[in-house]
Amino acid sequence: MHPVSAQRQAGLGFTLVELMVGLAILSLMLAIGVPSMRTWLNASNALVAAEFYAEGLKTARAEAVKRNATARLTLLESASGGQMDWRIDMCVPTSAVKCNADEGSWSTKDAAADGDSVADFRSITRVATNLPGTNMLTMTRNDGAVAVYFTPLGWVDGSVAPSLSKIELAPAASQAGAFPTSAVAVTLAGVVSKCNPNAPAHDSRGCPP
Repeated sequence: MHPVSAQRQAGLGFTLVELMVGLAILSLMLAIGVPSMRTWLNASNALVAAEFYAEGLKTARAEAVKRNATARLTLLESASGGQMDWRIDMCVPTSAVKCNADEGSWSTKDAAADGDSVADFRSITRVATNLPGTNMLTMTRNDGAVAVYFTPLGWVDGSVAPSLSKIELAPAASQAGAFPTSAVAVTLAGVVSKCNPNAPAHDSRGCPP
């Protein structure tokens, strides 16, 4: 075998130095970039959670108007112990029987309520399995409310209390400051919006009073 020339040995050594420098730079970039990427992912997941609950509220209101009936959105404890699931039920009010927690024929996932306008409606349930866990994201609700009722006109039924009007989604204690708190709000007129509960007064991104 021919001995490796000094020139080739020098070239090989230079290549190894380049590799080491490259690895050092890559390690530095990862050290800086990974935490930023994790923060971005956490913030994105929080926005996904807000959209999940906003979708439920908007769907409930739309079904109430579409079917000229009362719609109820209820937050349910998750079987997995994570964020709360939601369910939409329908009921047709009459002059004699109102649709509230104590009265009315409400739909279930297996059966429709009484009334032609909801004869084909089965309760809609969405599970929060894919949302960040409670170790990442905490939920708070106004007055601990778990349900909101929409009238056939799409307004929130103010006679039922407490009525769910705002859901705040904040970083868990172990994630404090990792991403901004977000919220979903619904007004008495039934308008649903995603908002920033910490925005200053008169900021258009803030939550309605």
